Amino acid sequence: MKNNWRDGNRISLLENGDQFFPAVFKAIEHARSKVLLETFIWFEDDVGKQLHKVLLDAAQRGVSIEVLLDGYGSPDLSDKFVEQLTTAGVLFRYYDPRPLVFGMRTNLFRRMHRKIVVVDGSVAFVGGINYSAEQMSDYGPEAKQDYSVKVEGPVVDDIYQYVISNLPGNDHKRQWWRRRRNPAQENLAPGEAQALFVWRDNDQHRDDIERYYLKMLSKAKREVIIANAYFFPGYRLLHAMRNASRRGVSVKLIVQGEPDMPIVKVGARLLYNYLVRSGVKIYEYHRRPLHGKVAIMDDHWATVGSSNLDPLSLSLNLEANLIIYDRTFNDTLRANLTSLIAKDCHPVVESMLPKRTWWNLGKSVLAFHFLRHFPAMVGWLPAHTPKLAQVMPPAQPHMETQDRVDIGNPASAGIESDTETENQGVKY
Repeated sequence: MKNNWRDGNRISLLENGDQFFPAVFKAIEHARSKVLLETFIWFEDDVGKQLHKVLLDAAQRGVSIEVLLDGYGSPDLSDKFVEQLTTAGVLFRYYDPRPLVFGMRTNLFRRMHRKIVVVDGSVAFVGGINYSAEQMSDYGPEAKQDYSVKVEGPVVDDIYQYVISNLPGNDHKRQWWRRRRNPAQENLAPGEAQALFVWRDNDQHRDDIERYYLKMLSKAKREVIIANAYFFPGYRLLHAMRNASRRGVSVKLIVQGEPDMPIVKVGARLLYNYLVRSGVKIYEYHRRPLHGKVAIMDDHWATVGSSNLDPLSLSLNLEANLIIYDRTFNDTLRANLTSLIAKDCHPVVESMLPKRTWWNLGKSVLAFHFLRHFPAMVGWLPAHTPKLAQVMPPAQPHMETQDRVDIGNPASAGIESDTETENQGVKY
């Protein structure tokens, strides 16, 4: 499946669960035929129970529903919680569920990290927001700052085709044909935004998301703002940020100042000297943990999605972003990020940087190279092909450790296997 720009879309920015959850739940409540939902995290808290209810209600009125959860991110849903959905007809799958070994999870580094919803093939949601109460702004100091988009228009069909083509039971050729629309819909243009759906997998699209970031930085003329929760990219992206700044572009980077994992700040700060001395303006967001993965460039370009700029997202995880070319959306996201910088961020200035000693330089170089080559080291772990496990009623998720649907097996999923990628992740 190829990446193609689509005209005539309407795209709305959704900030935090406060805006995202009501929009998604309303779309599912009005679903008439099909709901596709993929997410990294689904917790059995108040938000998770609301999602459970709207999906259960939709299934009971005859809507076809398929859910894909990550086996690492969502391992703790109760038997009853899942069985109510599967009994109602929901196709409920886990990506790469692995048994505990000495009480530890073994699927740590190969994750289905996308957050996508498609309803009736007419509306989609793409972003970084998981289904948990911590995504609500009233959760407290640990509430996450995050973003998603609601999408209407021709690009929804690309998102639908991508999701459906990767599920078991769908012929591999299906990803090449276009879903038939009603003639009355052919001339509908919900909006004026151009949009491109991009993803990262372990086959032909390993570096697509990073490549579009690099292209954006190379073309920027006036301003770039990147807000990314887990920032530790490779040489190419760091060089592109430096080069953009040196040719006069205002490059601003928003990172976590109150991270949910302390090592995140340690890793990002290893890069501060290089970036700040190149003219990049760095801001640490301190109001609460930053979980967003968004960026803008100049007056039209923007992206919102699930991909961090770190080794996991850029080299191992399955990710999805929407790239948007639209002045109105760009203005909206810029205003939001500018407000974060003004109200809730502390600027990083040269006086705050570590002293440039041989000792500090050596530590930074060693740590940087270790983290950058970490995905390759993960490849040394015992190889396995990540699989999808469908939960069948009344079977329970923790009992479904055998008889997996192998989505690397052409006979079971219609997707070609590739032994070269088995220890990095499935072709997905």
